[in-house]
Amino acid sequence: MEIKEAIIEVLKKEGKPMSAGQIADASGIDRKDVDKAMKTLKDEERIVSPKRCYWEPKL
Repeated sequence: MEIKEAIIEVLKKEGKPMSAGQIADASGIDRKDVDKAMKTLKDEERIVSPKRCYWEPKL
């Protein structure tokens, strides 16, 4: 599974906004890789930030 898809799955599974560190802990993916993938997801508008530094999948 691609890192971006793994991040989306973690966010959907948790059902609440999460920080990059929380996503890295929950998924077992290295924090640097999470940060890179999240930047791409933001650019693709697949995740949104309901509050500073927390992210959730876009509905």
